[in-house]
Amino acid sequence: MSDSVIIPKEAAPRLSSLFSRAYLFGTLMLGSGIMLHAVETYITATLMPSIVRDIGGLSLFAWATTIYVAASVLGSTFVAVRPERVTLNRCYVFGAVLFGIGSLVCAIAPTMETVLIGRAIQGLGAGFLVALGYAFIRFVYPEPLWSTASTLYAAVWGIATFLGPTIGGIFAAGSAWREAFALLVPLSILMAFSAPKLLPSGEGERVTTKTPFPQIVLLVAAVVLLSFASSVTAPVLRGALAVAAVVGILVTITIERHAQARLLPAGTISLSSPLARVYLTMLLLLVTICSDVYIPYFLQVLHAVTPLVSGYLVALLALGWTAAAFTTASLKGRRANQVILVGAAIEAVATALLVITLARYNPQSNVLLLAIATVFIFLMGFGIGMGWAHLVTHVLHLAPAGETDKASAAITTMQALGSAFGAALAGIIVNTTGLVEPGGTEGALTAARWLYSLLALPAALAILLTLKLPVGKTAASH
Repeated sequence: MSDSVIIPKEAAPRLSSLFSRAYLFGTLMLGSGIMLHAVETYITATLMPSIVRDIGGLSLFAWATTIYVAASVLGSTFVAVRPERVTLNRCYVFGAVLFGIGSLVCAIAPTMETVLIGRAIQGLGAGFLVALGYAFIRFVYPEPLWSTASTLYAAVWGIATFLGPTIGGIFAAGSAWREAFALLVPLSILMAFSAPKLLPSGEGERVTTKTPFPQIVLLVAAVVLLSFASSVTAPVLRGALAVAAVVGILVTITIERHAQARLLPAGTISLSSPLARVYLTMLLLLVTICSDVYIPYFLQVLHAVTPLVSGYLVALLALGWTAAAFTTASLKGRRANQVILVGAAIEAVATALLVITLARYNPQSNVLLLAIATVFIFLMGFGIGMGWAHLVTHVLHLAPAGETDKASAAITTMQALGSAFGAALAGIIVNTTGLVEPGGTEGALTAARWLYSLLALPAALAILLTLKLPVGKTAASH
């Protein structure tokens, strides 16, 4: 495949265009990389109870996710700061190989500590693959298809939300969690072998800098500290860890502002930069959406819903994201910015309304109350899905000359950080407001009310940022 393929200017940016002969293999490769990561995320979440029962390590349960997310930040960063002679398709090979090695380590792990090593290697590979999904867009597709390609990736996550728990449930039911990880190994090998043949090299004008090790270390440390803060029981220690994480983030920003070796594109630290506002909007929307991590628990404890049903109800959030992405993919310019704003408002309001629907004691599983709560769960995903593809397109348009790789990789970094910070903040809120002490129904009610009240605020703040998003191909230097 050539590095750039031109289609007629008048061609309609429909999803089917991504599967035309010119783009089919690129679409399959990039979609497969994101699908591998997305499905595995849900499979592992489903398998973790079985893994703990088999080899122990309950105290390390949460770290299977934390270490994966932290490693994915490192992987996505390498895509942007890789050596000049390392092309994007070679990065894809590295990512697929690392993912396969990590899966193999998990499959043969005798202890939970070994599983965590495998999860770290998996996360590193996943960071490569997801970052490349965005970085390759400008090489595989013409500009009119950029937003449509971003929509496809949202659809991949929606599909994975249903496939992952189902596949994981099948393997968990037979206590075959090792086979579930082993299944990913040949898939990873196939993808690594195919990448040089089916993907363009991804070479282009690029500003090369030294690796921003201090910023990377501080960000990963902040993720780890917040994860610790969400799981410790002592309030004083929880507060100290949270403060330390905030300090780490502030120091990272200070270093990034003056460093020659930058993690983000030039000018991104200042809110006067349109690109900075786009990234921050992404981060805030993701922090709010991560309040979904406790939805299954509240459905089971407060509404007497079975674990299987609660899993599929929360999956409606991803379905909402996918449905909105398809609905709004064709919008451009001011209309695209309007749906980003409306979507942020819908996400904020839907999250806040869970305070009076999900945070209710409903031991009889009243269908009407559950139905209303389910609608708001769906709308949380629908809200972020309305604008996500357009935010990605803004990043590609606003990237400074020579820093498109860095700008694209930063999308994945924002996703990882948003997910990590959102989940950690959710843990801190519920553990501080009664989930564990006093616990039970009373604790769950109090925790749910505080959680959805507070985590609606980041999406509300994102509304203000969307009011100043650029229209069209505004220069990044503005």
